[in-house]
Amino acid sequence: ALLPTGGGKSLCYQIPALMKPGICLVISPLRALIRDQIKELSNKGIKALNLSEGSGQQDLLRILDNAEFGSFKFIFSSPEKLQNSIVKQRLKSLKVSLIAIDEAHCISAWGHDFRTDFNKLGELTELFEDIPVIALTATATPVVLDDIKKVLNLDALKTRLFKTSLNR
Repeated sequence: ALLPTGGGKSLCYQIPALMKPGICLVISPLRALIRDQIKELSNKGIKALNLSEGSGQQDLLRILDNAEFGSFKFIFSSPEKLQNSIVKQRLKSLKVSLIAIDEAHCISAWGHDFRTDFNKLGELTELFEDIPVIALTATATPVVLDDIKKVLNLDALKTRLFKTSLNR
């Protein structure tokens, strides 16, 4: 989805996730953005947690236990946290119903040299083969869109681009 800033990108994954059983896994590059999203969901009575908030292995295990047994609808994570072998293993045991990549342009903009774990997000489509994936951004040239499709292995899937004017 290529929509302007303030154009409802979050709703593109929040509404479908709320309508389906299971958990929506949201990958976001910025901790402040994750905190804001969780705060907004929490204000609406929707349970969400942040895999990236713990400082050590015990914190991470506690957060993953909460994800598994705490009736959460949304799990937010940085791309880097998803490379942790414990996280990968535990995510497989969860009923993930949707994967959302927020600020997906970062795959192309940062994935090549700054935050290379963005280039590993395609592993999610292999780990969760039959789970829908949505990539959302407000800034994507045709080259960036191609990078997103390649990294997320979207070429082999039925991929559709939803694009509106980027004028706010």
